[in-house]
Amino acid sequence: MKIAIGSDHAGFLLKEALKAWLATQDYEVEDLGTYSAERVDYPHFGAAVAKAVVAGRAKFGVAVCGSGQGVCMAANKVPGARGGFIRDVNDAEMTRRHNNANVACFGETVTSERVAIDALHMFLTTDFDGGRHTARVAQLGLLDQGEPV
Repeated sequence: MKIAIGSDHAGFLLKEALKAWLATQDYEVEDLGTYSAERVDYPHFGAAVAKAVVAGRAKFGVAVCGSGQGVCMAANKVPGARGGFIRDVNDAEMTRRHNNANVACFGETVTSERVAIDALHMFLTTDFDGGRHTARVAQLGLLDQGEPV
């Protein structure tokens, strides 16, 4: 399974740790940058990860910045992306089960490396529940198209 990953400078160290863990789990990883801790702007990387997922180049995306909030906002501006801000394993499980999230967004300053790895594992191995949640996810798709819900 292919995973797109990206971060700004404030999420660089956690991105590198998550990328290394993904490699040990035999995931194919597309690293969309940044490639150092030199200052860059988060919208580019959150959007790049989301675009890779929506285009089908990756099944899931992982976006990281300092707080996790900025890359999540950027990812969710891409129609078809459903980014979830993940602080822990419970967030990871619920955003997959109930929201069918396809981009996991982490904050390096708010989630430790160990918790982020555990949460990413949960995210990647949890299925969407479907059922009553299917209509809600469809409504998110309508919003992507500028339609009322």
